[in-house]
Amino acid sequence: MHLGSLYAAAASFLDARAHGGRWLVRIEDLDRPREVAGSADRILRTLQAFGLEWDGEAVRQRDRTELYVAALENLRARNLTFECSCSRSQLEDENRYPGTCRPRPAATGAPTATRLKIDRGAIVFSDRIQGTYRQDVAAAVGDVILKRRDQVIAYLLAVVVDDAEQGVTHIVRGADLLDNTPRQIYLQQCLNLPRPEYAHVPVLTESDDSKLAKSKRSVSVDPAAALPQLLSVFSMLGLECPATLTRGTLAEAWDWAIGNWHIERVPRRLNVRVTA
Repeated sequence: MHLGSLYAAAASFLDARAHGGRWLVRIEDLDRPREVAGSADRILRTLQAFGLEWDGEAVRQRDRTELYVAALENLRARNLTFECSCSRSQLEDENRYPGTCRPRPAATGAPTATRLKIDRGAIVFSDRIQGTYRQDVAAAVGDVILKRRDQVIAYLLAVVVDDAEQGVTHIVRGADLLDNTPRQIYLQQCLNLPRPEYAHVPVLTESDDSKLAKSKRSVSVDPAAALPQLLSVFSMLGLECPATLTRGTLAEAWDWAIGNWHIERVPRRLNVRVTA
């Protein structure tokens, strides 16, 4: 975990606890070739070290493949998907998927991805932090991938299925996923699934607006110094922490923050620069 992920986790935890809700942890580990051994367990230990206690078991997507396959078959049976043989290199000059394989895969015998057919029309939703957001998914990205050419289920399909199956009603996450949300809403509509409420906190960035997670600051947070880092995160979320908290415990800091949480105080911006 780095400071940016702690910041987003704290925001969602505070919002859930302030409203008497449950806070769920999901390990999104479908892309196994890219997974670093032991990283998920280290993240869970770090969450606990910072006082972030989740409800129920931490769900791992790798154990839920049957759910994603069933959703994919649902869409396929209703002629809402098609197979696409286009490789990433073939599409690298395209701003959006141009529909090359909608009639049929362009290359015979090549590996194919499964894409969702996207119709024209705006998806509009009200974000609890960023306000009204609108996107014509067809115009923005075209037909989106649900299963990759290497047969790995795409993030889009997995999270939409998981959110519905787990009964998620509110999602608080980084604004780097704001433009992905209309695509998730579109898929929810295709699968006749409920739409959660969304809130996108600003992404923490360097002074040049580069994403913190990809910068020199993306070092692991230090559980040995959990309290001062947590208070810094609270401040970036719009909470004015009293000085007495610096001499208290993690539990006292969380209790105070939960009692004073108002999502309206989170900066209505796409990014917040972190200073040294």
